[in-house]
Amino acid sequence: MEKYRILIVDDEEDILELVRYNLVREGYAVTCTDSGEDAVRLAKSEPFDLLILDLMLPGIDGIEAAKILRADQKTHHIPIIMLTAKSEDADIIAGLELADDYVTKPFSPKILCARAKAVIRRKGDESDDEFLCRGDICIYPGRRKVSVCKEPIELSFTEFQILLVLGRRPGWVFSRSQIVDAVRGDDYPVTDRSVDVQIAGLRRKLGVCGHYIETVRGVGYRFKE
Repeated sequence: MEKYRILIVDDEEDILELVRYNLVREGYAVTCTDSGEDAVRLAKSEPFDLLILDLMLPGIDGIEAAKILRADQKTHHIPIIMLTAKSEDADIIAGLELADDYVTKPFSPKILCARAKAVIRRKGDESDDEFLCRGDICIYPGRRKVSVCKEPIELSFTEFQILLVLGRRPGWVFSRSQIVDAVRGDDYPVTDRSVDVQIAGLRRKLGVCGHYIETVRGVGYRFKE
């Protein structure tokens, strides 16, 4: 069976080796680099199934590297786990905007491996043929595309994931913590404000269909039935 390929980017040699060792033990093919510039170059020149990217890097940092990759048609689909020791709200919002997952240092290698497996599996479960339409909004999970009134719109990675979670269960009320758990997994250091920022951006981009995302005061959000 073909091995999944993972690119790890971190400028701390001991962390790079720790993550590499544990992922190789799990059966992954691993490539390592210590710079954002090399991460962008490698991701554009070789096929990877996952990128584990440190936020704080010399030169091009993790946020900038992720922005470059998300903007490129060849690399926008590669799942990203953001690895960082920072916990300020602004940095969390920036990471959620671009990444599929978010792990803070210090971390358990076992947990990181589990997160990597979950992200790769989730990506593989998204069939290119699957789609769902809710009113004038159509969502295509495999292609990560959304159209409103038959016109395509551009969403950030996290905005898309939130729309997909809500859209799959119209009428169901999700608390802010449930939204984070559904999109990322458990135990993320994300505040209510972080989720509200994502919802506000999503509504704005949905335009005339922004009202499909309803606020349930004191509880959270739902997709209008």
